[in-house]
Amino acid sequence: MQDRPTAQELLDAVQRFLEEEIVPHTEGKRSFLARVAANAIRIVGREMRLEDEQARREWEGLDSLLGFEPLPLLLADTKKAILARTAALCGKIREGTADEGAWRKKVLAHTRRTVRDKMIVSDPRWLGEDKP
Repeated sequence: MQDRPTAQELLDAVQRFLEEEIVPHTEGKRSFLARVAANAIRIVGREMRLEDEQARREWEGLDSLLGFEPLPLLLADTKKAILARTAALCGKIREGTADEGAWRKKVLAHTRRTVRDKMIVSDPRWLGEDKP
């Protein structure tokens, strides 16, 4: 594990450099691409800060819909398992299981939470929030 600078500190430094040194001194395509790069760095930073919490919340939502499974120890394994469990949920939705009733409400609530979490990473301003 690295001490300092942290990965977040490095991302913040590159983002500031792009926004404060490159964007104001360029025009057209270069300025646009520098703003795109700064935004990509902000997205990566938000994902790094939020991914553990969001993965745990998504896992718990899937547990409530598909039944309990132990959470994998490593985040990379959790992400793979979430993809597989989400595919299983999609299969149930395609079968019509979520067309009505209480389970439909649970599926909709889980989907809303999951999409909101993804939007917070992509751009929290879409939700009327400056920061997650």
